[in-house]
Amino acid sequence: MITGVLEAAVYAEDLEAARGFYTGMLDLPEIAAVEGRHVFFRCGESVLLVFRAAASRQPPGPDALPVPPHGAEGAGHVCLRVAKEHLDPLATRLESAGVAIESDFRWPHGPRSIYVRDPAGNSVEFAAGELWGLDG
Repeated sequence: MITGVLEAAVYAEDLEAARGFYTGMLDLPEIAAVEGRHVFFRCGESVLLVFRAAASRQPPGPDALPVPPHGAEGAGHVCLRVAKEHLDPLATRLESAGVAIESDFRWPHGPRSIYVRDPAGNSVEFAAGELWGLDG
């Protein structure tokens, strides 16, 4: 039975800029990296994968793990779960660091979402689990 999303991926050409945003700005611990290919971050009980699309499209070499090539063009989207009481402090932190908030609104059923762009242009949403009926 499926119990959740184990990992999600976005794509970025500049992995150092991604590292600065996800670790430096959002405090996600880096858990793995291969220079020029990817950097991975712990995100609660999930993992956020940031790949360089061109590098991840290369077939695995003979001594590499048999992970099929993949990659995407254009901006992707990821929603990071944040307790609703932490959304205001997060918004303040983002704005103080010069990260533009693209949208900050309440859905018709009440939950709030905050959207920003990472350095690669990916849409990063912050919302409590109540958005999908997952919190009390």
